[in-house]
Amino acid sequence: MATVLCIHFACTWMLAGVIWMIQIVAYPQFLRVGRAEFSDYHLAHCWRIGLLITPLLAVEALTAAGLFYQGHRESAFLMSVALIPVSWLSTALFQAPMHVSLMKGFDEKTIRRLILSNWLRTLAWTARGAFIGYLVLT
Repeated sequence: MATVLCIHFACTWMLAGVIWMIQIVAYPQFLRVGRAEFSDYHLAHCWRIGLLITPLLAVEALTAAGLFYQGHRESAFLMSVALIPVSWLSTALFQAPMHVSLMKGFDEKTIRRLILSNWLRTLAWTARGAFIGYLVLT
């Protein structure tokens, strides 16, 4: 298996793992943080998650472009790549504005909407991983 494909596979599954951790652990935990501590907790979450995922997103995009440049046009690869904008647009249109709103303080309704809307990214990255996994195995 080519190096770029290995890196892409690993990066995709790292992002899938991170988004599942956010979906199942981090976002629900927002509901359990005291109102007085919420703003500091939320800011720390955003900062630390950003430090973790920003390089992974860059590597994911660069290796996808590299694989495309190398001539990968398999259906599984193309379906996987088509899901990248789904995750990024979901972040830009839904999750980021909710996080901005939560910077003002605890809001249970916004947190619940954040948890619900994040399923789109969770499922998109999981599907990406499955498509890339299929590509690796075939």
